[in-house]
Amino acid sequence: MGASLLLIPELLPGSIVLDRPLSDEQLEDLCAANDLIQLERAKDGEILMNPPTELTTTDGNSEINLQLRNWWKTHRQGKVAESNGGFFLADGSMLSPDAAYIAPARLKTLPKGRAKGFPHVCPNFVIELLSRSDSLRKLQAKMRDWIANGAEVAWLIDPYKRRVSVYQPGMETKVVAAKSIQGTGPIEGFTLDLTEIWRCYDL
Repeated sequence: MGASLLLIPELLPGSIVLDRPLSDEQLEDLCAANDLIQLERAKDGEILMNPPTELTTTDGNSEINLQLRNWWKTHRQGKVAESNGGFFLADGSMLSPDAAYIAPARLKTLPKGRAKGFPHVCPNFVIELLSRSDSLRKLQAKMRDWIANGAEVAWLIDPYKRRVSVYQPGMETKVVAAKSIQGTGPIEGFTLDLTEIWRCYDL
C-alpha cells in the first residue's frame, strides 16, 4: 500500500471507513505497521480498531488460551490461535478471535507454503471474551458472523454475568451458567473450567 499508515492509539476512533477498501495485502501491511493496535476489517470494509484490554480481561484471555492449548496437547492435531491471530473470511472480513481452533481437515484447504500473513480460513471453533470496552450487541453480531462464515461452534463468554452463550449453525443460541462448559463437534473432549476464568475477575 506504499507508505504505511501509522496510527496513534490515543487519537483513534473505534473504526474508520476508507474511500477505497483495503486489499488483503494492504490490510496485512497496515497491521504490521501498527502492531500495538489490534485491527479487524468488517465485511463492508470498515476498519475496526480494538484498544489494549484491562488487566482482568488480559488475565482471562490468558487462562482461556492456556486451557485450550492444554487440550490440544492431548492430541496435537490441528492448530490453536490466540487474540493476535487474524483470519480472512469468505464474506470479505478479517476477524480476530480471543481463542480459536482449526481442525486438521480445514488446515489442508490452505495452500502449501502459505506461512506468512493471515490465513484465508475460518476456524472450526472460536471464543470471544466480553470486556468492559466491548459493545455486547456488536460482539453478538460478530458471533453470528463467525457462524455464517463456517465456524461450527462459537462461545461468547460474559465474565460479568458469569455465563457463556453457545452459537452453532442452525440452532438457537444456548446460555450456559455452570462451573464448566463441555466442547462438542470439533472440540469434543475439551472442557473449559469457568471457575478459573471467573477467578481472573476477583480483585
